[in-house]
Amino acid sequence: MNFNNIQNIIQTLIPNLPSWIVFLTSAVFISFLVINIVVMTGALTVWLERRLLARIQSRLGPNRWGPFGLFTPIADIIKMIGKEDIIPSTADKKIFNLAPIVLLVPVLLVFSVIPMSSNSFLGQLNIGILFIVGVTGFNTLAVFMAAWSSRNKYALFGAMRGVAMLLSYEVPMALSIVSVVLTTNFLLNIEGSSLSALSLVGIVEAQRIPFFILQPLGCLIFVTAASAEMSRAPFDMIESESELGAGYHTEYSGIKFAIFQLTEFLAPVATAAIISVMFAGGIRGLSFIPGSISLIAKIFVIVLIFIWIRATWPRLRVDQIMNFAWKFLLPLSLINIFSQAILLQIFYSSSSSISNAELWIIAVINWFIAGISIFILAKLFGHKGREKNIPIPSQLANMEFKSE
Repeated sequence: MNFNNIQNIIQTLIPNLPSWIVFLTSAVFISFLVINIVVMTGALTVWLERRLLARIQSRLGPNRWGPFGLFTPIADIIKMIGKEDIIPSTADKKIFNLAPIVLLVPVLLVFSVIPMSSNSFLGQLNIGILFIVGVTGFNTLAVFMAAWSSRNKYALFGAMRGVAMLLSYEVPMALSIVSVVLTTNFLLNIEGSSLSALSLVGIVEAQRIPFFILQPLGCLIFVTAASAEMSRAPFDMIESESELGAGYHTEYSGIKFAIFQLTEFLAPVATAAIISVMFAGGIRGLSFIPGSISLIAKIFVIVLIFIWIRATWPRLRVDQIMNFAWKFLLPLSLINIFSQAILLQIFYSSSSSISNAELWIIAVINWFIAGISIFILAKLFGHKGREKNIPIPSQLANMEFKSE
């Protein structure tokens, strides 16, 4: 089902409608459908993450509302709606009210270009990957808007720290996307395809071998940078509860706080959809399984991995996060781009085409390069081992009571 199909159905049911009314009705219907499906998916993700975190940490998790606690997200939203919407007296009210919307809308827009079948769910953009990079960049602006408008120094500290982190991880993420586009362009040109290397459909069609196998370093960089962009553990410095209260949304309450939380739990789903398209083949899979089912299954597995990481990795310090971006991920992303370009050019020059067997050879070489690169950079910039301090026993610890 795509936008053109909806228009055809409406024209068939009501043949005499003007074209602009058909277009507007189709847009409203399919946007309403997508937004509600995505929001319901976010609610289910809230429940799933709570249950899995509880299992990993040997707790029960939500189990009061509905079977297995399934109605807990509904109880949460009812509670949020019932809470008083408090706005600080010194706040910039227009920006304060706009920030949650600016944070939520880009996450919803991502799903408009994700290919759910051979035709895109809403529409095909020949620059789909650039569209995603553009709209997801608004989260940095929204975080700073929320903190600045609230006039809270702790929220502003969290936002400034978070903006610095988000901008830092944008660089390796963009470079990992460049390597995907580069590989896609090579493979599509060889196959004589008319698809653009910047379109998500083109990236899916080029994956004769899933790109997480073909270029593991690029996949690792993208997943790591995406975790930082979502401010999830171990990169959740924006919401450092121990020292900031809640971070950039400290002053928010009621439905505005609910929108922030919805965005936080929708972000892993949107990111998992992008990763599945860019590195896991998207709708490509077994021939007897529909493409949309394959995509949903891949998204589900990637979301589980994100939850697993959150449950097991401790929060990093802000200096560790920044050093990791500039001293580790950035060199790795440059190594990934140059090594991939050189390998593709070597194999293309030898036969003017690249077979599946040659792609597997490139994959093996890339795995070797990834291991060597990570090892060398870890030795150069990793945490240096320190000698353990020998404890000095206190004289007071060995005092004995002596009676005369």
